[in-house]
Amino acid sequence: MIFDYNVVWENLPLYFGGMLITLKLLAISLFFGLLAALPLGLMRVSKVAWVNLLAWSYTYVIRGTPMLVQLFLIYYGLAQFEAVRESFLWPWLSSATFCACLAFAVNTSAYTAEIIAGSLKSTPPGEIEAARAMGMSKSKLYRRILLPSALRRALPQYSNEVIMMLQTTSLASIVTLMDITGAARTVNAQFYLPFEAYITAGVFYLCLTFILVKLFKLAERRWLSYLAPRKH
Repeated sequence: MIFDYNVVWENLPLYFGGMLITLKLLAISLFFGLLAALPLGLMRVSKVAWVNLLAWSYTYVIRGTPMLVQLFLIYYGLAQFEAVRESFLWPWLSSATFCACLAFAVNTSAYTAEIIAGSLKSTPPGEIEAARAMGMSKSKLYRRILLPSALRRALPQYSNEVIMMLQTTSLASIVTLMDITGAARTVNAQFYLPFEAYITAGVFYLCLTFILVKLFKLAERRWLSYLAPRKH
């Protein structure tokens, strides 16, 4: 079998356009997912039983169901209800981009909430005792000590979540979005060259993953250097 480089070269603009859509989906879903995950993470460590149960139920359901099912329910399922089609939300819910971003944000919020909750639970007792000794209120304790410290410690786990979300965005092509995978499907449909089409898509994903890993390594070196073993 001969790899057809000409087809790949001619369709590179299509792949680069798909890459921009992939990055757009990733950035929007991560931003809103993190915004939702912060209060959910705090709820997961709450000592109020019903508050904790509410957040646990949300994360359990979202993490326990496939991302593809969630995307289908939002994009195809909601459209079945006449009340939804006649509501003010329909202009957004009829958009494939909005539905994909919503589904991805909901999904990542559940996983990120558990990451934040786990990081909060692993806070060294000394940090809490020192803050209380200074007379900090509970809200100031979370705002000034616990959350910043927990978010820094969560970086390694969160980097894995970001990379997983990058791979998850490939599902967007199922709802007609022309992301990287959508570009590969288009090339395959036009030229019947699945090997060239999907190998090229894989290279794009690998490059993006490499860049994300490097960025997170830089962030970890910047904000987690105090956790590294000291050299004597």
